[in-house]
Amino acid sequence: MLPELKTVKIGMPAQRALEAAGIKTLIQICEYSKQDLLALHGVGPKAVHLLNEILIREGLSLKG
Repeated sequence: MLPELKTVKIGMPAQRALEAAGIKTLIQICEYSKQDLLALHGVGPKAVHLLNEILIREGLSLKG
């Protein structure tokens, strides 16, 4: 079972940027590519890496 997005240990700027984009679950993140996420103001490479690692562990992946 995927952890809730709000429990993932990413920085608050990244959390706020994802929420502002309407992304509330890890499943929704699968609809975005690394570049899409990095284009959100506040989401950096470290947050994308952490999110991607969680998805990979669960057999999921980012778009593209």
